[in-house]
Amino acid sequence: MAFSRACRLLITASVAIGIAHAAPRPEVVASGLENPWGVAFLPDGRFVVTEKPGRMRVVGADGKLGAPLAGLPPIAAGGQGGLLDVLADSDFARSRTLYFCYSEPEAGGSANGTALARARLSVDSSRLEDFAVIFSQRPKVASRNHFGCRIVEAKDGTLFLTLGDRFSRKEDAQKLDNHLGKIVRIGKDGSVPAGNPFVGRAGALPEIWSYGHRNGQGATLGPDGALWMHEHGPQGGDEINIPQAGRNYGWPVITYGENYGGGKIGDGLTQKAGMEQPLHYWVPSIAPSGMAFLGSDRYGAAWKGNLFIGSLKFGYLDRIELKDGKVAAEHRLLEDGRARIRDVKQGPDGLLYVLTDESNGKLIRLLPD
Repeated sequence: MAFSRACRLLITASVAIGIAHAAPRPEVVASGLENPWGVAFLPDGRFVVTEKPGRMRVVGADGKLGAPLAGLPPIAAGGQGGLLDVLADSDFARSRTLYFCYSEPEAGGSANGTALARARLSVDSSRLEDFAVIFSQRPKVASRNHFGCRIVEAKDGTLFLTLGDRFSRKEDAQKLDNHLGKIVRIGKDGSVPAGNPFVGRAGALPEIWSYGHRNGQGATLGPDGALWMHEHGPQGGDEINIPQAGRNYGWPVITYGENYGGGKIGDGLTQKAGMEQPLHYWVPSIAPSGMAFLGSDRYGAAWKGNLFIGSLKFGYLDRIELKDGKVAAEHRLLEDGRARIRDVKQGPDGLLYVLTDESNGKLIRLLPD
């Protein structure tokens, strides 16, 4: 895969876009991954990578692919569904616990939904043990689209999970009696934290943190510990949001996108009282996936604190400068590779790692220029 150092201008909804002054050098750590979706880091320098068709592998620090791990549950792979995000527990060195989300098939039926599970990686790294589902989206829907499925561990040890609206059920994103188009917050054992905004409210599911989302495929903690996420718009209107407890983010009542093929969605509104505006949005859509803040100075002081988001549609990594809580500039990285960027994370070494969503997908380390 060849990458150049050139960066071109990107037109977005409301900000002037600059050109990056330097670009990192991509180094392929591992290849031969089939549509990898999520990567997690182990304390000994190895990686855990999910493949959307339904495999999870340990990848050595030398890039050698381990055999698929045994012990995974049944997975409804197909369309946008499959084995999706993975997260190593913050205390993995002691617990050996992994959290992962996937499209869970309905027992004996054709419907499915996003589920979040936990399991321990065996000492020989060959299998998952003590598997347990700690959250299961309801209702199940007969759909191959919009699973969401990014996992974030908060500073207090609770888990956030993004959940898509399943495409055919977008109106349910505005209702609190279901998990469609929501972000949920749960304990590591699946319990509901007492501080969740809808605990004790009649007709509302207590796991819900925020609602009115479409299909969030990127989420991370900001430098201050707040949750950040992005979500796919329809045709245009991809958004960055900082989801606050109990807030309504508007989908499908307000959006900066339009129906596929053209035409307004609903009343065609972009603002409405009681609904939050995005921090930033893209028209046209970039199809964002993966999301990470850079907390290290490995690429120089100017990049520290920048936000990084992969583009599936255009095949680049978006480096986003923030100023006063707003997007000040965006810079395209890795665009000459034209590979769909599915995930981006900062590793324990302070470097950025990306996954390319291809049949011969790659785990790439970005080395400072």
